[in-house]
Amino acid sequence: MPASVDRERLAALLARETAESAARNPRSQAAYQRAEHLFGRVPMTWMNKSAGAFPLYLDGARGARVSDIDGHEYVDFCLGDTGAMAGHSPEVVAEAVEQRYRAKGGATAMLPTEDAEWVGAELTRRFGLPRWSFSLTATDANRWAIRLARAVTGRQKILVNSYSYHGSVDESLIVVGPDGNGATRPGNVGAPCDVTLTSRVAEFNDLEGLERELAYGDVAAVLMEPALTNIGIVLPEPGYLDGVRELTRRHGTLLINDETHTFSAGPGGATGFYGLSPDILTIGKAIGGGIPAGGYGLSAELADRLLGRSDLDLVDMGGVGGTLAGNALSVAAMRATLEHVLTDEAFARMCALSERFEAGVAAGIAKHDLPWSVSRLGARSEYRFANPAPRNGTESAASADAELEDFLHLFMSNRGILMTPFHNMALMCPATTEADVDTHTELFAQALDELAG
Repeated sequence: MPASVDRERLAALLARETAESAARNPRSQAAYQRAEHLFGRVPMTWMNKSAGAFPLYLDGARGARVSDIDGHEYVDFCLGDTGAMAGHSPEVVAEAVEQRYRAKGGATAMLPTEDAEWVGAELTRRFGLPRWSFSLTATDANRWAIRLARAVTGRQKILVNSYSYHGSVDESLIVVGPDGNGATRPGNVGAPCDVTLTSRVAEFNDLEGLERELAYGDVAAVLMEPALTNIGIVLPEPGYLDGVRELTRRHGTLLINDETHTFSAGPGGATGFYGLSPDILTIGKAIGGGIPAGGYGLSAELADRLLGRSDLDLVDMGGVGGTLAGNALSVAAMRATLEHVLTDEAFARMCALSERFEAGVAAGIAKHDLPWSVSRLGARSEYRFANPAPRNGTESAASADAELEDFLHLFMSNRGILMTPFHNMALMCPATTEADVDTHTELFAQALDELAG
């Protein structure tokens, strides 16, 4: 808990901002109250992760702007929690989708298109993996990658980092418990079995802990984010990622890099930025420009080993793939996004904007001498209620402060800024401007002034 914040003052400020949000958004509040036929009153329960008493309801979005049904416009630093990292509805992606769906048709014909090879070649250029297959989500890509890893190694367990994020993959919902051993992640819904039967866990930035777990000889793959993101940004320490690669090779374990969020590091994600060489790479969300899309890349050696196995049913009901995976509409959106929107040049500009955001936050923290920090991964920045910044997932989880987060989120949204609802994270897109960043800097300074009294 941040030591330099007056909790009574914080509670009063949060109550004020909560009331202001309700007063500003009567139509959103009414829509939420009417939603009796939805589980949790929302289309997907995560939409209830909002700072106020109800979520804002979407009217429209374009570029780096979102508008709600009460007529408010926001500078959007959430960007669909990475799904809209290309910006909302980029024109070139909209045109590609319309051309595929309306002009040509055949969005789900269960036939390949020539766009797919272009996308595979571009993903190879960016990430280095030469063979690609597509999914609708990164969660699916992770599930299928895990199956392939088990098939080729003959091992059953998957190792993840404590508090890493890989979607709703059952094997990933494990954390390091208070006794240092693996335990089910708090809140895990309807687990099919004890997660320690399927998984091992080690803290991020802990090579000794990783080696201890790999030494059992039963881990098919290490599934990891090259930098933690969904528990807050936790950056790799010097030598850590190289150490992970050396240890996995020594123990005959495959390495899967999940780049779904760390794609923000640059056009080749963290894999390109840090010069990594995974056996498998998974990605989703951003590569489709807002259209559901995901995929996984394989090393040539691994792909050849899998395709050479006559006992594996890779073309029917073997557990890998899905009817809508690699559909023509998603592939067309991926090509337009990668070719024209999330380009090398766009990433350079987005990362520069994120540096500007980071500097503005750092100045505000320094002015008030707060025990906070700010971390950045390419086009993504986040302020943390800890200094130094957490070095693993358990430390990052412990640094959370729900009341303080809610105040800052509501303070921002009541004044036209949307942050990622899960924490204090801001993502830049090609349409984000310096003025957008400076608006946040000004509001962040105001919020800290109010907290200081």
